[in-house]
Amino acid sequence: MSNRRRKVSEAERAAAKSVSLRRIAALFAPHRAPLALVVAIIVASSIIAMASPFLLRSIIDDAIPKQNVPLLAWLVGGMVAITAATSVLGVVQTWISTRVGQDVMHRLRTSVFAHLHRQSLDFFTRTRTGEVQSRITNDIGGMQTVVTSTATSIASNLTTVVATATAMAALSWRLSLLSLVVLPPAIYLTRKVAGMRRDIVARRQRELADLNVTIEEGLSISGIQLSKTMGAADILIDRFTASSARLTDLELRSELAGRWRMATMSVIFSAIPALLYLSAGLPATSSGMTIGTLVAFTALQSNLFRPLMGLLSVGVSVTASLALFARIFDYLDLPIDIADPVHPVKIDSRRVRGDIRLKNVGFSYNGNESQALAGINLTVRAGSTLAIVGETGSGKSTLANLVARLHDPTEGRVMVDGIDIREMALADVASIVGVVSQDTYLLHTTVLENLRYARPDATDAEILRATKAAQVHDLIASLPDGYDTVVGSRGHRFSGGEKQRIAIARTLLRDPKVLVLDEATSALDNQTERAVQEAFDRLSRERTTIVIAHRLSTVRNADQIAVLDHGRIVEIGTHDELVERDGRYAQLLAGGSDQEFEAAFV
Repeated sequence: MSNRRRKVSEAERAAAKSVSLRRIAALFAPHRAPLALVVAIIVASSIIAMASPFLLRSIIDDAIPKQNVPLLAWLVGGMVAITAATSVLGVVQTWISTRVGQDVMHRLRTSVFAHLHRQSLDFFTRTRTGEVQSRITNDIGGMQTVVTSTATSIASNLTTVVATATAMAALSWRLSLLSLVVLPPAIYLTRKVAGMRRDIVARRQRELADLNVTIEEGLSISGIQLSKTMGAADILIDRFTASSARLTDLELRSELAGRWRMATMSVIFSAIPALLYLSAGLPATSSGMTIGTLVAFTALQSNLFRPLMGLLSVGVSVTASLALFARIFDYLDLPIDIADPVHPVKIDSRRVRGDIRLKNVGFSYNGNESQALAGINLTVRAGSTLAIVGETGSGKSTLANLVARLHDPTEGRVMVDGIDIREMALADVASIVGVVSQDTYLLHTTVLENLRYARPDATDAEILRATKAAQVHDLIASLPDGYDTVVGSRGHRFSGGEKQRIAIARTLLRDPKVLVLDEATSALDNQTERAVQEAFDRLSRERTTIVIAHRLSTVRNADQIAVLDHGRIVEIGTHDELVERDGRYAQLLAGGSDQEFEAAFV
């Protein structure tokens, strides 16, 4: 375990180092004007603030000893006015810089979310859901302070340091050299602390992602149901507790990393005024320095400590945040396997017939040498029904996913009306091909909103027609809140058959020319399935339907039946034709019942 963690840490460190500061700076490119204004405000504020020590020197050396009341009043009033002006400028600067930072955060979040939505199913198959959520929320959230305040903090502190150093040199160049002698060790220690923080932050974010995965898997409705039926609650609690304890330790180490080094620097900086007083008191170094000059210089030196430490702390924060930027850019740099073509073919959905053709189609997952599909040649005429049968793992769902372009074939072409679907815009493919799968997913909202997810502009009459066609309207209407009933997490308010009927209605609401039913009626009882099948029979007269089913009653009336075996079509024809051939399909019919036919494919 320790070796694995060490390798991961080294990989993350290398990734963090590879993050270009220029790329991070590019995030702020659209905000050049407001950032320039912020810098101008910071410079103006710093210059104005530098007048205070000189006013203080005049008060001590001139106004008070000479009892010059008018001069004293003007000088004191000037100090108050300077404080008021810098405070107002500080508020304006904070508002602008925070607005810019939040806009950058917003664009970063939405960019990651949109980019992940363009990823293929393969990405989500191999990536833990909690990991994805952690990168969007925790990693980007962890960058918030750096993104919203780093640029202004650097500008503010740097300007203040330069202005203060200039003023100090104007008062006494000898004392200035003494004050700045601590800079080299301060910079060295800061670099050491930054490296420590970066490594700990990378480990902390990884542990936080693991914690999110445990929450997602353990507290979802399916996870709770599984843990209760398996008696695994204590195991999950122990796993969560251990992960939380590791996270607590990493948070503590992140906060304390390098604190002793920085505390040493604070002691050194605090000792500088004592050295200044000693230098001012020695004849060899005082050079006739006045009390007012010494007080003003000491005030400046104290003011120098705060922005200088601020600059060093910003350097630590930026270096530590490189681990977060590396994780976010890692997602943004993911290649898009299934993308819109550069010049998509223009499609008029009203003129789409729905002719489906698969020509020499082959497919393998993640470059695997063993093909899930090979040599598939199919033609499905517009308005006809193709039933696909085969044992589990024979490639039925993979074939259906290719028609919906959830995957792209590694060989051959999938065409609709003679056009390769890879030449169509993804939105056009989604409008032409509707899918109802065995794994029904409903959003945690009302029935009506779940239906309108398919077509936000659908009228009440269109929704009513779709639910009646899917034989689910009466069920919805019988609920106390009707269409405003909240379905619950993943639709657990309803039974499996009820959820599938709602999903069928949702797909029918889009009125696709091609309908793919991947075990869409598997959770329905025989009576309900017959009712839904009758609705499908009526609707299929105007659309092309591809049905994946295990039940004989669903298959036998199809215009074509394709039998898959290990990714290849071994038989194709109508029900009667396949029975006459006395091949694989006929053997599956030997039982003579729906249950035995279904069992033959499991």
